[in-house]
Amino acid sequence: MRRVIPWLLVLSVLAAFAWTLLFLYRKAQTKPVVWRTVAAEYRDVVKKTVATGSIVPRREVLIKSRVSGVLHKLSAVPGQLVKAGSLLGEVKILPNVVNVGNAEARLESARISLANAEREYERNRGLYREQLISQGEFNRADLDLSLAKQELKAATDNVALVKEGAIKGSHKGSNQIVSTVDGMVIDVPVKEGATVIEANTFNEGTTIAAVADMADLIFQGKVDESEVGKLKSGMPTTIRIGALQGERFEGQLEYLSPKGVEKEGTIEFEIRARIDLKPGLFIRDNYSAAAEIVLARAEHVLTLPESVIHFDDTLGQAEPSNPSAGIGDRRQGSVEVELSPQVFERRNIEVGLSDGIYTQVLQGLTASDHVKLPNPGELP
Repeated sequence: MRRVIPWLLVLSVLAAFAWTLLFLYRKAQTKPVVWRTVAAEYRDVVKKTVATGSIVPRREVLIKSRVSGVLHKLSAVPGQLVKAGSLLGEVKILPNVVNVGNAEARLESARISLANAEREYERNRGLYREQLISQGEFNRADLDLSLAKQELKAATDNVALVKEGAIKGSHKGSNQIVSTVDGMVIDVPVKEGATVIEANTFNEGTTIAAVADMADLIFQGKVDESEVGKLKSGMPTTIRIGALQGERFEGQLEYLSPKGVEKEGTIEFEIRARIDLKPGLFIRDNYSAAAEIVLARAEHVLTLPESVIHFDDTLGQAEPSNPSAGIGDRRQGSVEVELSPQVFERRNIEVGLSDGIYTQVLQGLTASDHVKLPNPGELP
């Protein structure tokens, strides 16, 4: 028994050593690499750029006060439909003491002049009846009386304008705020009792209400300087509004700003695009939106995933005159085409339009060719 135990220990050590060698050998063996492939297929390729911005009315008018004072009455309500000339509010004028004094002095002078003209008229009328003066002298007295009456009326109206902002007996006055256009009231930034300032040469005045035509909306956004050179007026756009999930609006690019604005170290250019609204769908002002502008389009062309193509150099850039032509940039690239299972051959190809995921193949491949993916086991 004592002789068996040492032999068992020796055999155990040898078995453990052999198992360790076998384990290390198997660990060192490289597993065969199996490359997956992807086939070229026909699809539509659309090259586009995305601009962020908001939805705004094409025409928005800020209604200002024509006199300074206190907003005595406010009838404008956001969402209200108004016509040109509709009353939006009234301002109670805080009269200037100097202007009131001048107006009342003018009124008193007009009363004195009228009293004097009436006396002269009565005296000349008596003399004219007795044929002591001529017809011309009597007519001059009558004219002076008419002018004095007109001056008194003008002075009275001036006092009313200075104090109240309106002439007595008139339905309209400078203290009344009316809409200048047809549309919807989209904003009322003031409340009754607020002090307002008139619009003049040195001050833009207090905004009483903003009126806009909500049936004519546009997309207003900005694009980077690297993209603005590819844009042209008339390009089709697809506009998505963040608040209206699932809704898409077609439009057309209308305006490209000739001047860029620097923002956080980059130059941005303003763009505007028309929106084709849908019946029965109300869009609010300043909705955030994104516009997809189609730069070029290729329909039913042979394509490959861009990740499988190795680009060597650029043959040239030939943008199509028609965005739907689908020629785009012509570039030289290469792919590894499968000749037989797991046997590949490198082949040069010419590619065209790309949307960032799929690239149009112009020459070098057919629909029956299979191309090796960059990494083993990778799916397109």
